[in-house]
Amino acid sequence: MDFLMTVHDALVQWLGFGLLDASAWQVVVYALVVTHITIAAVTIFLHRAQAHRALDLGPIPSHFFRFWLWLTTGMVTKEWVAIHRKHHAKCETEEDPHSPQTRGLKKVLREGAELYRHEAKNQETLAKYSHGVPNDWIERNLYTRYSWQGVGLMLIINMALFGAIGASIWALQMAWIPIWAAGVVNGIGHFWGYRNFEAADASTNISPWGIIIGGEELHNNHHTYPTSAKFSVKPYEFDIGWGYIRAMEMIGWAKVRKTAPKLRQGEIKPADKDTLEAIIANRYEVMASYGRGLKAACAAELTRLKAEGAAHSPKLAQFKLAKRWLHRDADKIPQDLHGELAGVRAASPVLDKLVTMREELRQLWTRTNVSAEQLVSDLQAWCRRAEESGIAELRNFSMGLRAARI
Repeated sequence: MDFLMTVHDALVQWLGFGLLDASAWQVVVYALVVTHITIAAVTIFLHRAQAHRALDLGPIPSHFFRFWLWLTTGMVTKEWVAIHRKHHAKCETEEDPHSPQTRGLKKVLREGAELYRHEAKNQETLAKYSHGVPNDWIERNLYTRYSWQGVGLMLIINMALFGAIGASIWALQMAWIPIWAAGVVNGIGHFWGYRNFEAADASTNISPWGIIIGGEELHNNHHTYPTSAKFSVKPYEFDIGWGYIRAMEMIGWAKVRKTAPKLRQGEIKPADKDTLEAIIANRYEVMASYGRGLKAACAAELTRLKAEGAAHSPKLAQFKLAKRWLHRDADKIPQDLHGELAGVRAASPVLDKLVTMREELRQLWTRTNVSAEQLVSDLQAWCRRAEESGIAELRNFSMGLRAARI
């Protein structure tokens, strides 16, 4: 009887506190650490290394991340990579597996994991977009074949360590990626936030500090430079995933293949072939800089209108609208605003000139049937017109272009 009581007490003790007999704050720390490791595995291994080949990982981190993802997510590398590559290839179209622009933000937020599982069954997607992923014995015979046994093992480990509360930790682990990656990044990251660059899609930076989702918060930066191992591009932005990559690179566990280009400035000289190459290579940064100048011109017009006593006129509201939208590509501006913005351009020769020359500048890299010599000639003519326009923003921008270096 005493033996049975001892066993009973031990079982109750284990179910209540597990082998570690951890305190509440230790359980919280454990949960935060294991979920953060999962985020790091997704952004570094699946996203940057596998999907975009932005870095090469050594065998130690590569095998660790594969094992950890098997334990904590049940995701198959081939499926994740194929779905993500298709997302980039078909971004914001009906074929995009999880675009809030076509499917609605609520659906992506609430059903992001279901959208992922549905696309994972599409054999055409897997065949077309999964090239180059691991296909060794352990991938075929364990991680892919028994993809959900890993998360079952994780449940057993958590309950052995922490008792009944281990099941709650496991539930948090299972929800972590669907909430943050499938929901927040794929949903909010294509719907709300700030944009450094006029990428061809609707991607946004959710936050300038990429900590909670391992740097994935900087989604507009990533869509602009998808093959960059580093997601932060501005001095005020922070990408914790990049910090981990640099640490692994320092000890020989990783090798960065590519980062976002940087527009360098040299002496101002006549535009030539090197200038053209620098502009095209850094076209997103160039257009972002031009956009800042256009917004500054809109702000100056607003200041002028206020000084003239037009603080409550409809024209003031139109110019506020222009400040928000005129620097965007025409196809990114809501259709119902085109008429009002056309009215602003008609009322302001300066803004009209800035918008017109923005489109002319963009043609330097959108026209594919023109020789390099002709493009250099067009660039020279553009700079000449800009500097003779009498518009300070255009003149300063043109001089900056002529100082551009790779």
